[in-house]
Amino acid sequence: MPCRARDRRRFAMDTAAAGLIFRDATDADVDALVALIESAYRGDDSRTGWTTEADILQGQRTDPEGVLQVIKAPDSRLLTVERDGRVVACCQLEHRGDHAYFGMFAVSPALQGAGLGKVIIAEAERQARESWGVAEMHMTVISVRDDLIAWYERRGYRRTGRMTPFPYGDERFGIPQRDDLQFELLVKPLA
Repeated sequence: MPCRARDRRRFAMDTAAAGLIFRDATDADVDALVALIESAYRGDDSRTGWTTEADILQGQRTDPEGVLQVIKAPDSRLLTVERDGRVVACCQLEHRGDHAYFGMFAVSPALQGAGLGKVIIAEAERQARESWGVAEMHMTVISVRDDLIAWYERRGYRRTGRMTPFPYGDERFGIPQRDDLQFELLVKPLA
């Protein structure tokens, strides 16, 4: 890779990371985190960004109880990202033996496409590796989300072809607008 391209990417990452504060979520963050996650994935507001699921799922993406459960769970963290005193992103990290699970990833739709997601996922991987000594990061993604899966593949994740069913009938996860939804496991070595 030419040095100029690498320098431009490094500058973009540094710019995206400017002013970010990473911390573990607390009970006081629940409402802000629910609003952030909902805005990134559901409803018309989510269409501002590129991570919207509004065309495949309606209803809620999460609720206060679900977010609080992640915050309180043993071996789990809800990494919260602030800029200028405002919650702008989050992700779940859960220690699962020899690997960590990455989930509940949301970036404010107004900030998507500027490199913030790359910075956050890199920091989440670093923290999982340093805190728990895990060799891999696992995540599940709705298999029809080709653009999102491609984004993760560019970050080093690989598709496994291992599928789990979508929880049809459980509106805590949304109201499906299609009958072919399932989750695919994506894996990345962290060594």
